[in-house]
Amino acid sequence: MGIDPRQIVAGVLTVTMFVMLGNMVKREHFDSPISHVNHAGSAQSFDLEKNYAVNSDGEVKEEGAILRPCWSKSILEEPEESKGYVTFSLTNGPEYHVSQITDAVIVARYLKATLVIPDIRGSQPGDWRNFGDIYDIEKFVSSLEGVVKVVKTQPTDLSSKNLAVLRIPNRVTEDYIASNIEPVFKTKGNVRLATYFPSVNMKKTRTPESEERNSVGCLAMFGTLELQQEVREVVDSMVDRLKTLSRKTDSEFVAVDLRLDMLEQKGCQGSKKCYGPQEIANFLKKLGLDKNSAIYLTNSRWDSNLDSVKDFFPKTYTKEGIMPMEKKQKFLGSDSSEYEKVIDFYVCSESDVFVPAISGLFYANVAGKRIGLGKTKIVVPDDSASGNIGNYLSQYVSKKTHMAYQCYC
Repeated sequence: MGIDPRQIVAGVLTVTMFVMLGNMVKREHFDSPISHVNHAGSAQSFDLEKNYAVNSDGEVKEEGAILRPCWSKSILEEPEESKGYVTFSLTNGPEYHVSQITDAVIVARYLKATLVIPDIRGSQPGDWRNFGDIYDIEKFVSSLEGVVKVVKTQPTDLSSKNLAVLRIPNRVTEDYIASNIEPVFKTKGNVRLATYFPSVNMKKTRTPESEERNSVGCLAMFGTLELQQEVREVVDSMVDRLKTLSRKTDSEFVAVDLRLDMLEQKGCQGSKKCYGPQEIANFLKKLGLDKNSAIYLTNSRWDSNLDSVKDFFPKTYTKEGIMPMEKKQKFLGSDSSEYEKVIDFYVCSESDVFVPAISGLFYANVAGKRIGLGKTKIVVPDDSASGNIGNYLSQYVSKKTHMAYQCYC
């Protein structure tokens, strides 16, 4: 009896998931704060619709135009006839999905292989979903037309005999593909990828990449994934309600990535890579946010440990307090963890202000999406005394260190 290649990779994926989760909080620190005070010493105001950077004098400057995609499929040659298949799974939530998609597209393009639309796997055994349960399949396929050939289902003749399972580093390079993937692909004819994350930051690469590699990577990361209609409608309804609650009092809607389970991870203990509820409440007060601002916390459900935020900002919510009642059974049920992660990611990407209480890939990839959307008001907690919001503007934005600035111009 043949072995299902999906079973072969399950063990690899499980080990990879635990390694990635451990690295989320232990490898990367928040950027150090920069002083962004004007020469007169007064705080600068921030328009929610503008982009910001820091000039040579260390001042925050406003950039008037919303950034546009720099990538173009027009420079790419049509892919040659397919020579095999690249398969993979999406794991650990949308902050990982965007990177996993990017690596798989780059590998498939280089190998001139056909890309199989991935399934989605959660952290628990049996936690499995179709790609179309969360993302728009037709958008994905059409966005890659002329870049790589895409099929919606895995061919039935793939097995352990003709499919090699490979662990590859995130942000895979053409040199790595040529040395470590292409020889195996030529021997086996097909490969299944499991991405691991040596680092969880998304800073610009120092080594210049070819125009084609940059266009393919940018398209894959920022131009392929859209939510399927029902999930999109849930996110829209939550974002609209939170914005309405804030704007009734001319205040702002703030999303905070604050997950109590992550604060208990070893990498968070006794460090300033993570901030707890009381610290976040103090930080938001220090920024001078209106008490009537709506605050969204990514914790899975309300917990009494979050009361310190709600005590000062009464309009503080987690998912169950803001989601439409008729959607809760499907999207907040016991088997809905992947939906919850996606909702958090997109709410944080579309809020007026984003505050990452935890350093890691969620922060990095939300920042990238926000840069593409022109929502650059990303403030990072710090213990310094100043209340000027400019002091805490993420260096991903203030210094344009995020790789998104290689994709938008």
